[in-house]
Amino acid sequence: MKKIAIQGVPGSYHAIAAHRYFAGEDIELVCCDTFESVFAAMKADSRVLGLVAIENTIAGSLLHNHELLQESGVKVVGEYKLRISHSLVCLPDEDWEDLTEVNSHPIALMQCRDFLQRHPGLKVVERGDTASSAAFIKQQGLSGHAAICSAEAAQLYGMKVLETGIETNKHNFTRFLVLADPWVADEMSGQRAHEPNKVSLTFTLPHVEGSLSQVLSILAFYRINLTKIQSLPIIGREWEYRFYVDITFGQLLRYKQAVVAITPLTKELRVLGEYAEGKADVN
Repeated sequence: MKKIAIQGVPGSYHAIAAHRYFAGEDIELVCCDTFESVFAAMKADSRVLGLVAIENTIAGSLLHNHELLQESGVKVVGEYKLRISHSLVCLPDEDWEDLTEVNSHPIALMQCRDFLQRHPGLKVVERGDTASSAAFIKQQGLSGHAAICSAEAAQLYGMKVLETGIETNKHNFTRFLVLADPWVADEMSGQRAHEPNKVSLTFTLPHVEGSLSQVLSILAFYRINLTKIQSLPIIGREWEYRFYVDITFGQLLRYKQAVVAITPLTKELRVLGEYAEGKADVN
């Protein structure tokens, strides 16, 4: 049985992504309150895998998770792109006219801004997680309280679904990374069904004119597709940045040649993981 550390509780979007990525496998969720705790669980037991959100099509990158990934030393072994659809849920014996307050994670509330603006009578309260908001309301029997969460969480915790698809933008996807200890990642590489065609890299650059454009030109020369680039300031080194880059490629040899070519132009270059690009889940 695989143990998968996630941020959140059963019914959360992390939990849904874990079950769908490992569909058909027997898994045990290690539920953590914070993303720091996810990486700590992996450090405490090298056999524990991790699954963490890294970016959302509306909210953008989870910058802190980029830093945690860089500092942890774990490897990216896969990804999953989950369609996020929010529901408004309440206690089974209540309805719209009973509601005075809605609880959820800040990002979920932001993604449902238009819906909430159409219901100005509802007090909006931020909580640490979507699914745990629903669980807390049910466990405490909080009359007049609603939660924004997944329909799966509503079913799991016995809540009533008042409305589904309340997110403002229906093209709302979150990309999750599947993480493993380097030794475990090597074991998994021999068992994967698909050859890697995507890579996550991180590097710094000398503080000289044109340093980034030279790297990008080399990637273009080798016909490497840049799917994401994210820069974060390096604490204690003024005006220097660490770059997080995702690339895809059609030929493994071209990718290897490109990495060799950019290495002399970069500093602290590290391959965070080589894996198969995940398709977007539209369910």
